[in-house]
Amino acid sequence: MMHDAPWMRIGRNAWLITLVSLTLTACALHWPWTRRPAAAPPRAHAVIIAADPAVGPQPIAQYWDRNTLLLDLTSISGEGEARLTPIAAQGGWPVRLEFRVRPGSIARLEVLAAQRVVYSVPGAGAPLLLKLTPGVYQPDTPGITVRWSATDGPAH
Repeated sequence: MMHDAPWMRIGRNAWLITLVSLTLTACALHWPWTRRPAAAPPRAHAVIIAADPAVGPQPIAQYWDRNTLLLDLTSISGEGEARLTPIAAQGGWPVRLEFRVRPGSIARLEVLAAQRVVYSVPGAGAPLLLKLTPGVYQPDTPGITVRWSATDGPAH
């Protein structure tokens, strides 16, 4: 029986270790626990938002959720107000509007358009989607005022 020289065993082991390392690295790209979270949807610019200067620069992000414009209010808190106006060049108001709010940051959301809608926001939990029902704003509505408050009393 022939025995390998020590340097041959080291070379064979190094080759085997390299092969296993490369295989595991390639497989790691496909393991379910290494998947990256889904990318955030691209921001939209479907309405003009004029917010209180005290709220900060552009606190409300806009995203499309199919044919619904989602206005993300999760970064706001306390008291504030914003005025939404349609962009005439884009054909006016989106078909549907909805607001994402973070419970605990505000307690009340009020929407003033052709009709007035008031939402109570719970004190804790996952972010909520508040959808405007049809008829709250019309195609000829000049603007929508959105007010939020940290208390469940009237905003502002």
